[in-house]
Amino acid sequence: MDVRETNRRVIEQFRAGGEVDGMHRERLVLLTTSGRRTGEPRTVPMMVHRDGARMLVVASNVGAPRHPDWYLNLAADPRVTVEVDDRKFDAEALPLLGADYVRTWTELERLYPFLADHQAKARQAKRVIPIVELSEED
Repeated sequence: MDVRETNRRVIEQFRAGGEVDGMHRERLVLLTTSGRRTGEPRTVPMMVHRDGARMLVVASNVGAPRHPDWYLNLAADPRVTVEVDDRKFDAEALPLLGADYVRTWTELERLYPFLADHQAKARQAKRVIPIVELSEED
């Protein structure tokens, strides 16, 4: 599977406003970060979890030993653009910490059991999977 081609297709379908093949549109967000080396915009589709008014994304990278590029980009510059539902807005991306992280991770594992497998793989590489809140800027 060509991940770049899949992402291109998902982004195109999402922006067209219709169905997204093989995915639940209401669980998707397009996240645009600034490339940490180039400064160029980088857009990736991903699953979003709504926790009350909060929008959260998980940097699982399917349990890989390193964080996904989009997470490394927002760690360098937390100003991002979010496209969700039929809205587009600027946001600040802030990783959850401490008790908030633990409570939220426990809930995410309960709702999405595949995340436990991702976490087990990441722990082998001594990596903790970040959870990131996308807070709309005023």
